[in-house]
Amino acid sequence: MANQEQGPAIGIDLGTTYSCVAVWQHERVEIIVNDQGNRTTPSYVAFTPKERLVGDAAKNQVARNPSNSVFDAKRLIGRRFSDPLVQSNINLWPFKVIEGPSDKPMIVVNYKGEEKHFSAEEISSMVLIKMREIAEAYLGKTVKNAVVTVPAYFNDSQRKATKDAGGIAGLNVLRIINEPTSAAIAYGLNKSSDCIGKRNVLIFDLGGGTADVSLLTIENGVFEVKAVAGDTNLGGEDFDNRMLKHFVEIFKRQHKVDISVNSKALRRLRTACEKAKRILSSAIETDIEVDSLFNGIDFFSTITRAKFSELNMDLFRKCIDIVEKCLTDAKMDKSCVHDVVVTGGSSRIPKELRNLEDIVLLDVTPLSLGTEVYGNGYVCFDSKEYHHSHQEGGLTTPPFFDNQTDMIPSQFMRVKVCFEIDTNGILTVSAKEMTTGVKRKITITNDKSRLSSGEIERIVQDAKKFKSEDDDHRKKIKAKESLEIFVYNMRNTINDEKIGAKLAPAVKKKIKDAVEQVIQWLDDIQLVDLKQFEEKMKWLESICNPIRISGKKISTLSSSSQQKK
Repeated sequence: MANQEQGPAIGIDLGTTYSCVAVWQHERVEIIVNDQGNRTTPSYVAFTPKERLVGDAAKNQVARNPSNSVFDAKRLIGRRFSDPLVQSNINLWPFKVIEGPSDKPMIVVNYKGEEKHFSAEEISSMVLIKMREIAEAYLGKTVKNAVVTVPAYFNDSQRKATKDAGGIAGLNVLRIINEPTSAAIAYGLNKSSDCIGKRNVLIFDLGGGTADVSLLTIENGVFEVKAVAGDTNLGGEDFDNRMLKHFVEIFKRQHKVDISVNSKALRRLRTACEKAKRILSSAIETDIEVDSLFNGIDFFSTITRAKFSELNMDLFRKCIDIVEKCLTDAKMDKSCVHDVVVTGGSSRIPKELRNLEDIVLLDVTPLSLGTEVYGNGYVCFDSKEYHHSHQEGGLTTPPFFDNQTDMIPSQFMRVKVCFEIDTNGILTVSAKEMTTGVKRKITITNDKSRLSSGEIERIVQDAKKFKSEDDDHRKKIKAKESLEIFVYNMRNTINDEKIGAKLAPAVKKKIKDAVEQVIQWLDDIQLVDLKQFEEKMKWLESICNPIRISGKKISTLSSSSQQKK
């Protein structure tokens, strides 16, 4: 418990791109909003000729003051200047980083007309002070004690540096806690009434700058960490950087100008990329539009979800490798994982969620399953959140009528009831009388609130009549999306050693040239007629037919081999 004179203890999530603060009161965790009404605050610190800005105010002015607006301090804290990761990031930051005493990276800014040097700990402490002030404004009390989260894969030097930042901010850091562990604790608090027995929980935390995976066992309120894995230099900002590089190349190709040397132009384009990334979590295509990006030139382009996935495919693969490493280190099969907790802003990316679902093969049904028995009783075979694609059987002894003419005395009857839930969540219930072998099966449906076919047709016709232009536009976007998915899949497949070895060099070259031609065509056009997309798809499919046949053969051989095993 916190010392009453020092006020309540707070929890601070010190993030690479955003931070937040919470307090435990009224028997629950309360996330505290800042002065802008937001639950998260940008981890930005800006220096101007007149003042120092932290949080939203700092990020809002970054486009006009990029060289003095500092972010990503978490990627510097506890590291040496000679660290390869620091060196690779220096080229991406608009602010200057130099080598300080003892190989310590120092951030150079101009503040009130003077050149100032700050360490990553100092910048982080400024963010921590802001978070403490947000908490004090909400609580009306002085706050001294805090628990601060760090990525699970932070080393000892990075953890100590974070604790030092808390000390600089005037906080008594009670504990440095791993971010995935904090998510698991929050999950356990919310689900404590539902957890029965021992449960294995996988925590997948993909934030703005770090990726962490932890495997924990929760039993009777006790959390035991089985394994951790992560990458302290992998997150949403890396996805932004890929998009930024892509659009810099497009601008260069269109206008013969390289804007990579202009920090203000890069900052404005990066902001547009970050916005586009968020939109692509719910839309399949979005626009990038920046007025007067460079030398009065307006920039406009589009990006689809498929293109975004293709740009970051290797980074998504890294995330899955981290999950697999965590499972391997814990010596646990994925089938033993009961729950998956997904957290972090970048975890909303649809491709990442699909990859995670593919590896963990986990889906749940939010219903308890059971059957009514003699005497208006109810037998529950399984609680809610049962994994899909499994079967659960239960034995009970009610009379099994089912329109049979020959009845068995109820005391001798044993009925096996089986619930099957497919990957679409459709429930099928079967019952088998064990003595006679009689079996019945039914698929559970609920059609009460469904529209009739006539009503659906009328609504469709009305939509076509009033929104025909929107519908045509959607079809074009969908056709473009399908073509992009196909062409990027073909490019990845042509580089597959197993399939590539089965193709003649001339055929392989022909396919590769066709793929690159279509990619170039997609980059150059904005949105053409639907027919042109369809024709381009047919043309590419005809050329890529040999590789598709080879892929099917390999897939068939692989399936046969697994069946023999």
